[in-house]
Amino acid sequence: MPYFMNPFKKHDVSEFPGVLVPLQQAAHRNSIVSQRRSSLTSQIGKIAEKKERDDSSDSSSGIIVGLTLDALKAEVESDLAASERKSSYDLKSKVINKAIQDIGMGRYQWELFVLCGFGWLADNLWLQGVALTLPQLSDEFGVSTNQIRYTTLALFLGLCIGASFWGIASDVIGRRLAFNMTLMIAGIFGLAAGGGPNWVGTAALYACLGLGVGGNLPVDGALFLEFLPFASGNLLTLLSVWWPVGNLVASLIAWGFIPNYSCGEDSCTRSENMGWRYFVLTLGALTFMMFICRFFLFHLFESPKFLLSRGRQSEAIAVVHGIAYHNKAQTWLTEDILNSIGGDPEVTQDSKLSTLEIFHRSLSKFSTQRIGPLFANKKLGLTTCLLWFQWATIGMAYPLFNAFLPQYLANSGGEQDAPTSIVYRNYAITAIVGVPGSIIACYTVDIKYLGRKGTMAIATLITGIFIFCFTISANSDYQLAFSCLEALFQNIMYGVLYAYTPEVFPAPNRGTGTGISSFLNRVAGLCAPIVAVQAGDANPQAPIYASGGLFLAAFLSMLVLPIETRGKQTL
Repeated sequence: MPYFMNPFKKHDVSEFPGVLVPLQQAAHRNSIVSQRRSSLTSQIGKIAEKKERDDSSDSSSGIIVGLTLDALKAEVESDLAASERKSSYDLKSKVINKAIQDIGMGRYQWELFVLCGFGWLADNLWLQGVALTLPQLSDEFGVSTNQIRYTTLALFLGLCIGASFWGIASDVIGRRLAFNMTLMIAGIFGLAAGGGPNWVGTAALYACLGLGVGGNLPVDGALFLEFLPFASGNLLTLLSVWWPVGNLVASLIAWGFIPNYSCGEDSCTRSENMGWRYFVLTLGALTFMMFICRFFLFHLFESPKFLLSRGRQSEAIAVVHGIAYHNKAQTWLTEDILNSIGGDPEVTQDSKLSTLEIFHRSLSKFSTQRIGPLFANKKLGLTTCLLWFQWATIGMAYPLFNAFLPQYLANSGGEQDAPTSIVYRNYAITAIVGVPGSIIACYTVDIKYLGRKGTMAIATLITGIFIFCFTISANSDYQLAFSCLEALFQNIMYGVLYAYTPEVFPAPNRGTGTGISSFLNRVAGLCAPIVAVQAGDANPQAPIYASGGLFLAAFLSMLVLPIETRGKQTL
């Protein structure tokens, strides 16, 4: 592997010969925004020039050959027409976006899809992993089965802080360093958690690994999106497929270790209860192996937008050439083209953003100027409120049931606890059945008369119903059947929600809308263990009822969503 010894290598365009072609000979895809902003006059002009364009275009794919510098500049300015920022950096960022768009989807993006998927896998791997250790932590450290749920609170605290910190830090230290550090931190503290000396120490180590894991979703999503061609933007939603895989991996490993190396009913010392430690050590080693794959076995280019913000324009261009080289494609991007549209950095003196400016740009996503357009009209405002409500309710409903499912399977109203082997076998089966949910969602969202809203609402309703059905009987086979069905429809719901949310928000404010959605989801999840402990004191099944009720509340709100995005291009 050519970059094994230097994963932070800087690049120059001379390293990638044969990828540069003149702008006039390059294939180009017009952006949707530019097309929609075309005036009636320009449309008439296009009709008049139809014959000439047909000679140099692929009408079936929408690819134009023979782009001029003036046309490219006009397209860039059209895309930025609705933006409050039109600095040299913004103009050049848009040019780089178009260059990546014209390169198209290729080997580099597909490899990055897998490595970003590791982050999504790790997120649910540890969320479910902590849940799977709760019964054993309770036995070994002498903490009540209800109070032990605060362990999940520690993890969610780390997740919330990690998501906030790494989302902004990646704009300051770079996407590449943040991309690698998140899994490294999670792996190190995951291994350390396997040697937790007591309950408080173990919970603290879980919180520390949460600092790393929490950064995966915001950093990986942003990084992947910056390397994606616009036409392949929907692949960002496919990252959710890795989410149930994390649950599956955790459940299978737990099934192998915990039932075979757990303490008996009479006593529970550390030496007799090593199963959960072996399990956590395995998860930590697996997470660290994913970090090694990212760091050594794949050469990640730094984000061109980050390089541009730090005044490293030539490196940003070299990265685009490197993507084209790996994809066996060509690109028209040169420093002269970039300077012609965005200005020469030696003249404009504003190509490099200060750290303060980067912080301001990151935090401005949550300013009133960015939130205001999400309520520009009645329909969009109602949609925004309903979506935020759904992310918050589901954010609490999901961990209220899933984060404590091993405890529910062990004893949910029965007179005698279920055998440990049965508990973890059933949990593994539940995870296996849930995996196809995200894949099913990819197909059902495009069915006529069903679409995004219909699929999401039906899946959410069925999820809530099956959670209530789970409480009817303490029979392990009965509970297994309904936990499996709940997991399947729950993953369908999440898959559609991840796709629908960015589609419904307008592009200039999409980051704000989805960012607040994710924030509400995490904060609600942070409150879930508190609700579970307080409600569990009164009735062991109360958290399950609360989870089902929240899912049904989310379903009712989905019925009145005014916007359907099936078959429509995002703005």
